Amino acid sequence: MAGKPLVAVPAYPVPSGRIEGWIDAGVAVPQPYVDALKRGGAQEAILMPEEVSPADAEDLLDHFDALLLLGGGDLDPATYGEPTDEHNYGMIHERDSFELALARAAVDRGLPTLAICRGAQVLNVLLGGSLDQHITGREGLLGHGIPGVEGGATLHELEIEAGSRLGKAMGATAATCSSHHHQAVDRLGTGLRITARAPDGIVEGIELDGDAWIVGAQWHPEDTAGRDPVQQALFDAFAREAGA
Repeated sequence: MAGKPLVAVPAYPVPSGRIEGWIDAGVAVPQPYVDALKRGGAQEAILMPEEVSPADAEDLLDHFDALLLLGGGDLDPATYGEPTDEHNYGMIHERDSFELALARAAVDRGLPTLAICRGAQVLNVLLGGSLDQHITGREGLLGHGIPGVEGGATLHELEIEAGSRLGKAMGATAATCSSHHHQAVDRLGTGLRITARAPDGIVEGIELDGDAWIVGAQWHPEDTAGRDPVQQALFDAFAREAGA
């Protein structure tokens, strides 16, 4: 493990009884994220979500070379000043608070950050953006999958801005990606720019202006990274930035 960049990975809180054979509550990270990090040459460090102050978030990130924000349940719309849609699911206050605090600290110090699906939404909301709370089944949009259910992923094409951090990392201006999200960026956060879209116009990639490598991917590159070099290349580039 010597010399490998250490990546902070805030985990999913898992309630008691959710995993067969577990009596107590716990935390979990889906294996594909970890596998993609390891193939890229990085080492994961799984963190339990908890309430932290801005100062504590800064201190915590002193121990890490990068931050990976994962997919999962919806952000509470209160975090971007809107009422809850009836389709929202999986909201966990402690997770929202923890990830927003870590993302704030990462942005402030320019720490390399890869924010995936929900993570990209956290980044957008942190910087004053908002979310379209339910795009599933909307006329004129292609299928973006169904989150939180087995077999909910769907494949669709991705259009990537040439010269963007995302485009350079993946070495492509087009790719096939795996999606399972029912929400998407609506109002774009301050300092962010759009670097990838689905063919229907839904925002799929964002990044922060400036010198820091802070990138959001609305789709799930970890789903297919084990068999698609273009998707794995995103994790490879992230690990290189973490080790720089």
